Amino acid sequence: MATASDYDARRVDVDSADKTTLRELATLPAATTAVVDEDPNDVHFFELPGADLSGEELSITVIPQQKDEFTCSCCFLVQHRSRQRSTNAGLPVCADCA
Repeated sequence: MATASDYDARRVDVDSADKTTLRELATLPAATTAVVDEDPNDVHFFELPGADLSGEELSITVIPQQKDEFTCSCCFLVQHRSRQRSTNAGLPVCADCA
């Protein structure tokens, strides 16, 4: 049986190659920061003319699941029975998820 490892503990076995690469990194010049060019006239959002849908009411008809359809247990989409595959657990899965 394997023993448990504490992955949060400090590592004590540091190779000498790692020490040299750290020294090389310390001598590198500091990286410059990127300058973002921001236009004060830039609009952060825009509205299309005539796109005010606040007064609209959406109405849809919900059709219940038919006898020849099933719900995939993986993607939860309603599919036709011809696309049904089975898993080891016996749950219905569509051909895309199988």
